[in-house]
This record gives sequence, C-alpha cells and structure tokens, in this order.
Amino acid sequence: MSTRSFESLARDDFNKARSRALFSQVLALLRNEKDELLSLQEVKSLLRPRSETYRGMRTVPIDRIVGSEGRYQDFNKRFLPRRTNLRGRWERVDVAHHAQITLPPIKLYEIGGIYFVRDGNHRVSVARTQGVEFIDAEVVSLSIGVQLHPQMGRDELLARVVELEKTEFLRATKLDRWRPQARIDFTSPGRYEELVRHVHGHKYFINQNSLVEIPFKEGLLSWFDTVYEPIVTVIRQERILAGFPGRTEADLYVWIVQHWDELKRNYGGRTTIREAATDFSRRFGRPGFLRRVAEGAVRSLRRAVRRALQKARLRAVRRARSRLRARGPRRRARRTRPGR
Repeated sequence: MSTRSFESLARDDFNKARSRALFSQVLALLRNEKDELLSLQEVKSLLRPRSETYRGMRTVPIDRIVGSEGRYQDFNKRFLPRRTNLRGRWERVDVAHHAQITLPPIKLYEIGGIYFVRDGNHRVSVARTQGVEFIDAEVVSLSIGVQLHPQMGRDELLARVVELEKTEFLRATKLDRWRPQARIDFTSPGRYEELVRHVHGHKYFINQNSLVEIPFKEGLLSWFDTVYEPIVTVIRQERILAGFPGRTEADLYVWIVQHWDELKRNYGGRTTIREAATDFSRRFGRPGFLRRVAEGAVRSLRRAVRRALQKARLRAVRRARSRLRARGPRRRARRTRPGR
C-alpha cells in the first residue's frame, strides 16, 4: 500500500477513536462513573512508594496500563483520545503501525502490578485501538507493598490506601488487642499518622508529672480512654455525624480537635470540647453549610444589585452631561444670531 493509503487509514482510525471516546464519555455520565486515566503524581502522593527499581525491558499487557505521568487528561481510561489536537501525532504513530514500522519501546512506571506511561502515550493509544494485547516497554518499579488491579478507580484506590494505613496503624499500636471495642475508620489517607502524633503528644503531656518514662502502651490507652472516647461520646450525644454524610466518627474527631485548638488560640483555654464540637457542627455541618451558602448568595446578589445601580447612575449622569454639551452651542448660536 502507498503512503497516502496509510494516511487515509490513520485518519479513519483517529475519527473512529474520537467517536468511541465521545460515546464512552456520555456513557460514563449516564452511569455516574469516571472515564479518566489515573495520574501518576496523585497515585504516588497517596501510596508514597518506598523505593524505585529499574526492571529493564519487559513485555507488558496493555490492559494493565491504567495511567500516565503527564498526559492523563488527554486520553480516557481506555486510552482513547479526548482531544482533536492529538490527531497529528496519533495519526503518524498509526501510519507506522499500518506500515509495520518498528517504533522504540515505551517507558512505564510499575506500581503494585499496574502501569503508568512515562513516555509513549500515543503509542499505547494506537496499540489499544488496533487490538494489540502486549507492548514492549522499559520499566521502572515503585515499591508500595500492596497489589493493585487495573479496574481500580481513584475512589477505590483511595479506599485501598486508607485500608493499608489502618492495617499498619493497628500493627504498630496493637490498639485492637488492648481495646477490642475500638472502631477507628477514616475516609481520607494520612489520618492514622495524625493519630499517632496525638498519642505521642498526649504521652508527653502526662509524662511531665512522672519521674520515669511512660511506656507507649500506657500513653496509647490513656489517649484512647481520656481523649478519643470522650470526644466520640460528645459526637454521638450531639448527633453531629448526621450533619456530615459520608464521614466517620474518626474523621470528626480529627476535625473537632483541630477546631478546638483554633478556638483555644483565639479565645483562650476556657472552651470545652463539647462547645468546640457543637460550634464545629454549626459552622461546617450540612445545615450550617447550606445556611452559609444561602447567606453568601444573598451577599453576592446584593453586591451585584449595588454594582448595577452604580453603573445605571453613572450612565444616567453621562447621558445628562452629553445632552448638556449638545445643547450649549445651540443656545449660544441663537444669542449671537444677526438681527437680534
């Protein structure tokens, strides 16, 4: 086949790929699903890899490539092109595919068994469109200690990270052994580390009145019994969780403690934890949030009305001045007309 024939095929292939991408986008909206690639940077910030190892050349299943380092907004989760400005480069790669021209291997990061493109996003997109199942790649592995699967979206990945953090927290503290009734669950990553800081802070506080160093276990149990549990009890008694759908008591514990510290800095140390909890609920809970949204909308409307009135008055003044300037010369001309 001639070069023009290959170029014509590539144009048709790109048009079909764009049509499939648009259909996939509409279907995802109807199903309320995500239709985007994972961002390598976001996944790294969540999983915080411990080490990096060069694996060399590998043959990688294309269906395990689920994200990109820098082009995750240009392709959907099936690596179909989301933008028409990708046409030129995409079609050149597709021409090479039809002409059976060997292209350089792509470069990938491997994290927990799934892959992210460092270089070669268009080659992956063309290969998937053409039904290719495997692709040669130069691979660098990032160690995270947990296996992931290609069907994971951002929300599921987030839940997996939180689950991993909880496992590590319980392994390090053994809180579930000493307090079997403890149910500490978070909806966001990084919170279990914050709990450990709370425990160490509490241990330091109670250790000030002791001549010997208090063991970590004693500080942990004292924190749970005298700090965490009383705050959770207040959350239950005041029914604060109802104002934060989708969140947990542990989430509220962290936020209320932060809010309590802020109130004490601003108004002194007389604020009780119950006052801090109810104030937090009033300010940031769903009823309070809706009230603030409504108040903000009213303020915005008032500002818009004031600006509109100011502009209307300014236009009226300008029109009046224009009319005065237009009338002035005519009156002077009538006074100086000959014969008067």
